[in-house]
Amino acid sequence: MKTIKTISIHVLCWILILGYFYGGYLIDGTTFTKASLSISMNFIQLIEFYICYLWVYPRFLKKNKIPQLIGGILLTIAIFIALRYLIEEVLYLKWFGFHNYNDGTTAWAYISDNIYWSIAFIVTPAAVYGIEQSFKSEQVNRKLKEEVVKAELSFLKSQINPHFLYNTLNYVYSLAIPVSDKLANAVLRLSDLMRYTLNDSPDGKVSLDKEVEYLESYVELFKMRFEPKFYVDFVTEGISDQKIASLILIPFVENAFKHGVVNDEAQPVRIKLKVQNKRLSFEVSNKISHAQKDHSSGVGMVNIHRRLDLIYPDKHELLISNNGNTYKSTLILNL
Repeated sequence: MKTIKTISIHVLCWILILGYFYGGYLIDGTTFTKASLSISMNFIQLIEFYICYLWVYPRFLKKNKIPQLIGGILLTIAIFIALRYLIEEVLYLKWFGFHNYNDGTTAWAYISDNIYWSIAFIVTPAAVYGIEQSFKSEQVNRKLKEEVVKAELSFLKSQINPHFLYNTLNYVYSLAIPVSDKLANAVLRLSDLMRYTLNDSPDGKVSLDKEVEYLESYVELFKMRFEPKFYVDFVTEGISDQKIASLILIPFVENAFKHGVVNDEAQPVRIKLKVQNKRLSFEVSNKISHAQKDHSSGVGMVNIHRRLDLIYPDKHELLISNNGNTYKSTLILNL
């Protein structure tokens, strides 16, 4: 629907522009030669416009692609000059017996004159593209502000229950100690997990080692549930003082435990976190369980995609593979 609307706007604008150009011809009249040269010029300018609008500016109008942008503009000018020469100096001469420039025109004079005529339709698509991007940015910012307000309201509403649950778990822990060490440790692990989720930082990021500790506590809690047949291979490498968005890794582990097999010693759940040169690689693989699943909606993975797009735009890569037996997710972050 948006594409049809955009095309309609472009068609209407070109009708108005060309109507203005050729309206004088309908009123005062013109010669065939003059009309032919005007048509060829506008046709080539139209091609030039859309080369810039659809290819050059969307691909290269970025801070780190200035050389490519200049190259794209120069290529567009070269195409303009070549097409004009082909149509007006070759085809028109062959078909109609006339051409545009005098026979004594030098190559440099021809090129410099056409550079002048091409400039207008280099600048115009830049202005159109810039205005469109400005409107799109405004729409995105407005939606983000609305989402922030909704998220803040949702967060405030949810604060009562987590704090109440955390305090209750501490009380249950004190009651569980004389009953069972295993039960008390399980409650303590769960309490630690809850406390971590309630901690917040101004930028929403935490130290990577704290995030790893959270993952380890989560794994240990599951181990209490399934031991002695609980097989998870969790290795880390290169962790120091890096920062990472809080709770960005846990959905992958949750997904592996929920949909995978944790009691197969030959094919354990494998979790590998490696940091090298500010590049984090987090791999989670598991044997796929074909047992009946619950009917949850999979909101966790939907949320993780959304969070990655918001927190690490153009700084992350998420790879998913599924061969029917093994499910593997690989997250790469530029920290």
